[in-house]
Amino acid sequence: MTDYHLPPSLQEFETSITAWLHGFAKGSNLFEAIDRGEPGDSNEPRWYVRLRGEEKEHITVWLTLGQRTLRYEAYVLPAPQENAAAVYEMALRRNDRLVGAHFAIGVEDALFLRGELPLTALNEAELDRVLGSLYQYVESTFPALIRLAFASKFT
Repeated sequence: MTDYHLPPSLQEFETSITAWLHGFAKGSNLFEAIDRGEPGDSNEPRWYVRLRGEEKEHITVWLTLGQRTLRYEAYVLPAPQENAAAVYEMALRRNDRLVGAHFAIGVEDALFLRGELPLTALNEAELDRVLGSLYQYVESTFPALIRLAFASKFT
């Protein structure tokens, strides 16, 4: 893979993403925090976005700028203590209705929503759509998933 990248440059994308995120947050009560995350092993730029939810108190989204894509993930819930197979099945079945993201099992068997966008499609409106979609997907699936994953806590 080459280091070649067509305009805009990665630095320009980095600057734009930061500006777009702060623009979204201006005058919005959904955004609790926007910060730069520590780069991972690949030293790629990262952002941390924390949104205020209704069904789930906080929705955390990580954005990672790669050479050719913007990867994103939202934490949904910790590893199920009960009904794990049913929780994962429910998430997989919901994948069929999601656009631009999918449920995935991550670190310590926690459930995440993940997706990736080519930089050629990245603009302010598309980033807004990604954040809005992740927010809606978490809000609409969290109640059923948490009640199934920790059923005895709700009885």
